[in-house]
Amino acid sequence: MSNIGIYNETSTELKELEKLKELLEFALNYQNLDNVDFNIILVSEEKIHEINKEYRGIDRVTDVISFALEDSKDIDYEGYRLLGDIYICDNKVFSQAEEYGHSVKRELSFLAVHGLLHLLGYDHMNEQDEKVMFNLQEEILDKYGIKR
Repeated sequence: MSNIGIYNETSTELKELEKLKELLEFALNYQNLDNVDFNIILVSEEKIHEINKEYRGIDRVTDVISFALEDSKDIDYEGYRLLGDIYICDNKVFSQAEEYGHSVKRELSFLAVHGLLHLLGYDHMNEQDEKVMFNLQEEILDKYGIKR
């Protein structure tokens, strides 16, 4: 049984958060994963800017940041995976949904699945890895019924 925590640290009302856990459980099942623990934390532009600057050395607002605990090989929970935390910027969800011409639900879902895949070790540092990760994101969202 997986444990997915979803926390809103902003004053933004985002009704789409209520159904996000179902999507993330679907994504875990799609990857044949169970017995994992991670959090989604909705934060303000100021907070994600601070996190991005402090931990990544990038002095700007971003949409999503993942902190994967499994990057540390010192942690072994014997069959249980403590994946980490995913921070999503509230204002970026709205602005990017508008920019890309899709729903807030689609944008929030995309960012959450993107963050989860980072926790699972996927990355997009080169063209080949980006293709694998982005294709998997789209596959999960499509199979769940969240289309562009």
